[in-house]
Amino acid sequence: MTSPPEDRYIRAVRLPPGDFLRLGFLGIRIRVMRAALSALGISIGIATVIVVTGIPASSQRHLLDELNALGPNLLQAQAVPQPGEESAPLPEEAVAMARRVGPVTSVSEVANTHAQVRRSDRAPSDAGIGITVLASHEDLLRTIHATVRSGRFLSRDSDRFPTAVLGDQAAAWLGITRLEPRGPVPLVFVGGQSFTVTGILAPMPLTPELDQSVLVGWGAARTYLGFDNHPTVVYVEARDDAVEAVRAVLPATLDPQTPELVQVSRPSDVLAAKKATQNTFSSLFLGLAGVALLVGGIGVANTMFISVLERRKEIGLRRALGANKGQIRGQFLMEAVMLSALGGIAGTVLGALAAIGYSLHQGWPPVVPLPVVTSGVAGAVVVGVLAGVYPSVRASRLPPTEALAL
Repeated sequence: MTSPPEDRYIRAVRLPPGDFLRLGFLGIRIRVMRAALSALGISIGIATVIVVTGIPASSQRHLLDELNALGPNLLQAQAVPQPGEESAPLPEEAVAMARRVGPVTSVSEVANTHAQVRRSDRAPSDAGIGITVLASHEDLLRTIHATVRSGRFLSRDSDRFPTAVLGDQAAAWLGITRLEPRGPVPLVFVGGQSFTVTGILAPMPLTPELDQSVLVGWGAARTYLGFDNHPTVVYVEARDDAVEAVRAVLPATLDPQTPELVQVSRPSDVLAAKKATQNTFSSLFLGLAGVALLVGGIGVANTMFISVLERRKEIGLRRALGANKGQIRGQFLMEAVMLSALGGIAGTVLGALAAIGYSLHQGWPPVVPLPVVTSGVAGAVVVGVLAGVYPSVRASRLPPTEALAL
């Protein structure tokens, strides 16, 4: 009598994913210390990735916030001299002509009076070397996004009188660091004329040349310093979407006769170069993080390989009880993936906390890029798969009799 067809072939039982997860956790729980040390390598690599991307991202956000506050759409135009010649002054109508450009939102100007400044009339004539005396208008601060640290800025009423506002560095050089509301009013001597100091400006990263200047009113410069009314530098603020277009037409607009002698610069380009330098260092640290991940993957592979050698009897017993090669392979592969995933999650948490803590300590807005976090955990899983392939295949190829005999 022949046996029924269903008894002739014995089909292997298909393990559900939950059983593979439990088997993977079982291997980790049995060797907790070894598993923790192996996962530590993955954690260090992932944490390094999070830190070296989160900290520059926070710094970049802080830099962009400062640029937006200071005016990244600020253009600075000035006459440049030909070789062996002095720079020709810009036309008196330069500001009025710049205002006619459609996308321009604000324009102001300063002019070098070539006057010398001293702290007092008894100070030597060279006491103010390095400080430039500039004629200015009351709308300068609005155009360059500067602020007054102490006192007040020039006004339309004070334009006719000998009043002065000091840049941050110039104030330090002259020994005037703060203006007291009820204290004595300090004086500086400009071109032999005493000027009352009414304000001190805060540092200006985009226009550092103004930090080393003494600003006087346009009318006062004409009256007391013999100023010729020609601007030296014109500051132009334009719409964000039209900055480059305004930059292209500005030389011919300010000086139609000799536009080739007008140089237009964008102060924020210097800070953009600084940001590019920071990104270069970030790439270097990311390379180091990749090396750390590689070392962590080798550690996981080593742990799984040793685990296969130590658990040969378990493998032989499972094979003798009916487990097929695929189930053995899936068990050890799942264990390697879970080991790497746990290390990746721990590294992500530690890296995020470290990046956020450092950013808050520096006063930066904390930024942890979400794609980096997700790719970090996914990268750890990939490392686990690669590290567990060979040990799992080796375990599945062990014959049951040979494994039980060892």
